[in-house]
Amino acid sequence: SAAMPGHAHDLNCAQQLGITAALNWAAAELNLPTLADAGYEGAGHGIKTPTKQPAGGKRLAVANRSINRLLRGLRWQDERGFAILVGRWKTLRHTTASPRRIGDIVAAALHLTHFEYRALPETP
Repeated sequence: SAAMPGHAHDLNCAQQLGITAALNWAAAELNLPTLADAGYEGAGHGIKTPTKQPAGGKRLAVANRSINRLLRGLRWQDERGFAILVGRWKTLRHTTASPRRIGDIVAAALHLTHFEYRALPETP
């Protein structure tokens, strides 16, 4: 989708674009839950987010800690990909480009990064 204004929260953008509805449908009908960060809490039953630490210094239950660990273990690849993209392209760190134009810039950076990583020799 096109970029949304920078002040808009990720969850609000996903709801406006109908993404959360599609993800909840996929979870209900196809048994395909989506893994998300804590910013998507309350997005629906199909979007799995980490459980927050209880108030008052109490420890999180073992089951909830295990689920949080599994979520982190599965989401690290996306986070790593984003870190590579932002680390490689300085323009993506601090940009003043309009939301309409940044999507094209990110798409170009992603394409060039894929090309660059495919051109590297395999390590034994």
